[in-house]
Amino acid sequence: QVQLVESGGGLVQAGGSLRLSCAASGSIFSIDDMAWYRQAPGKQRELVAGINSEGTTNYADSVKGRFTISRDNAKNTVYLQMNNLKPEDTAVYCCYGRRTDRDRTQYHYWGQGTQVTVSS
Repeated sequence: QVQLVESGGGLVQAGGSLRLSCAASGSIFSIDDMAWYRQAPGKQRELVAGINSEGTTNYADSVKGRFTISRDNAKNTVYLQMNNLKPEDTAVYCCYGRRTDRDRTQYHYWGQGTQVTVSS
């Protein structure tokens, strides 16, 4: 079964940068769509950034111009480069992947999450 393994979270000062990585393993099939979600205490889970199999990206308005999602298909890895971090970016960040079969059956995969804390 597919597993998503995350790394790169931690503590950073406001204005700093972090790069999150999410590596997929355990399947011979590629994951079509990947994304990063985050959830802060007392807040609902939010889609931060997504990237599809063609490389098309989308971002939450709150992170546009600061975050960049990318993928390396050869390494089965998705990245989230986070620049100019703000305290309001503090959250647990989770990697998400979706595979869609030819019959349109969809499979969903989640990482366990990594804590990002931005101090002021």
